Amino acid sequence: MTRLKSAAPTTLQKVWKDFLEPIVFAVVITQFVATLVGVDGVSMMPNLRDRERVFVPKYETWLHKAGVGDFSRGDIVIFKPPPEASAQIGNLNKNFLGLWNYRPFLIKRVIGLPGDKVKVEGGEVTVNGVKLDSGWTTDYWRQQGCWDNQSELANSATSSRAGVMPDQAEITVPSAHYFVMGDNRTANGSEDSRLFGPVPRRDVAGRAAAVVWPIMRKTNAKYDCATERVGELSGPNVLNWRALGRPAGFNVLKSELQK
Repeated sequence: MTRLKSAAPTTLQKVWKDFLEPIVFAVVITQFVATLVGVDGVSMMPNLRDRERVFVPKYETWLHKAGVGDFSRGDIVIFKPPPEASAQIGNLNKNFLGLWNYRPFLIKRVIGLPGDKVKVEGGEVTVNGVKLDSGWTTDYWRQQGCWDNQSELANSATSSRAGVMPDQAEITVPSAHYFVMGDNRTANGSEDSRLFGPVPRRDVAGRAAAVVWPIMRKTNAKYDCATERVGELSGPNVLNWRALGRPAGFNVLKSELQK
């Protein structure tokens, strides 16, 4: 019986199999299925610490952009700041090896949905006339001694401090946009919608669903208000794998708004 020998793979086939196929597969997975994102900085303290890594289910984002479901108040999202803000605020404009500038991804919490009226006064947030119980984060900052209820960011929905937005006591979130804030409620703790305005849905990369790294972390994190960084980690090590659910205050807010 005559047997046919399979043809030897061409150079192009070898390049695809050995190099291009794994890259394409990785890109498809990270862009359409899920990815990991690193936390850079302290703007989401005390809930997320610097250098933690979070799991982001990217398929949710594509479903939302297709009109299926939406992000909710209380979700932690990863997004790019608006271009006009990136042009004005130094921290929101990065350079890659002197070759080109880019907008870095930020991570903040959704406070207001499209159509919501958001007000910030005395360090407290009000949505559609209902006060949001922000105790999940403000309690920590009170304990640290640096909770901000005096600055313009603690008393404005948007501030002209960065030269991007006008001073407004209240703002109505535009269609297909989100009003986001960091959990760090110190005077300079977070560059968010109070400085650069609501974030377009098209610029949201996804929702942080869980913390996956490091595996363990110290129980307590003391914040140094003077240097604006974590001063000391203490207490026993605890398992750090955890789902990032919405704080209870958002559930109460939703119930109040539905009455």
